[in-house]
Amino acid sequence: MNQQEAIITKFYTAFQQKDAATMNSCYAEDIVFSDPVFGMLQGDAVRAMWQMLCARAKDFSLVFDNIQCLDEEYATCNWTATYTFGASGRKVVNKITAHMRIQNGIITEHSDAFSLYRWCKQALGPIGWIFGWSGFLHNSVRRKALRGLSQFMQQAAH
Repeated sequence: MNQQEAIITKFYTAFQQKDAATMNSCYAEDIVFSDPVFGMLQGDAVRAMWQMLCARAKDFSLVFDNIQCLDEEYATCNWTATYTFGASGRKVVNKITAHMRIQNGIITEHSDAFSLYRWCKQALGPIGWIFGWSGFLHNSVRRKALRGLSQFMQQAAH
């Protein structure tokens, strides 16, 4: 196992255990993260996002595979998270492709790609089926996610 495979394995094994501290230890201080729900996050906001997601995860399981090292810095893997979405109580099976830049043994950039329409259909039910393709609903989901993250960070600061 090379260094990229080792850090990716450490990150997702920790995620399986909902161990945000170990996940965050895999990241550079100025980590840049993006995904379809949260958009672009950096640094402490990324670490807080994983803390929040791990703390709030219900009926959570995760599998990861297909780690591919593209060159000396870039790697990808596939992961699938299964959980109950808190706002609706609906089961979500989210299939994700992660793209990571790894420098000096730590992740400096992390981007997760998945279908937000597919996620909306599962998490939001009929509303997601009807409007899950729309920019309006995508923006609404992002605003709620960022508001939840901001509240989580404020509570953690006190």
